[in-house]
Amino acid sequence: MGIEIERKFKVKDTSFLKGLKGISIKQGYLYIGDKSVSRVRIIENKKAYLTVKGRTGDISRLEFEYEIPLKDGIELLENVCLKPLIEKVRYKLPVGNHVWEIDVFEGENKGLIIAEIELESEDEEFEKPDWAGEDVSNDERYYNYSLVKFPYSVWDKKG
Repeated sequence: MGIEIERKFKVKDTSFLKGLKGISIKQGYLYIGDKSVSRVRIIENKKAYLTVKGRTGDISRLEFEYEIPLKDGIELLENVCLKPLIEKVRYKLPVGNHVWEIDVFEGENKGLIIAEIELESEDEEFEKPDWAGEDVSNDERYYNYSLVKFPYSVWDKKG
């Protein structure tokens, strides 16, 4: 059993991404419930994973992840997962003692850019880079499973 403790931030400036190499991720959700979600993720069209996450706190979740055959992952994404699929390019960038993951969304969620940092505890201190804006860790709209049900492309961008 693993616990994921993660903070999410909007990204206000992407100039720091120039020259960095990202990895492509495609993922879909098999189940989205009140207490848990299950997803399939394919990375770089080379590896596939099945993940189950359950709520345990504000920014903490139980997380179980297992590598599955790529062929099975593709079949699940194409024929079983809820649509639209989540498509993004992920960049990793060390800042202080942590590695930040910056997701640049594509497809139905194009225009959304979110930075995430995994922590050891919910109250762990960390260095917040200048490009990291508003903390949206507790705003479910920014969770990937929410972006399936309500993609960024249909949000009212005025507010």
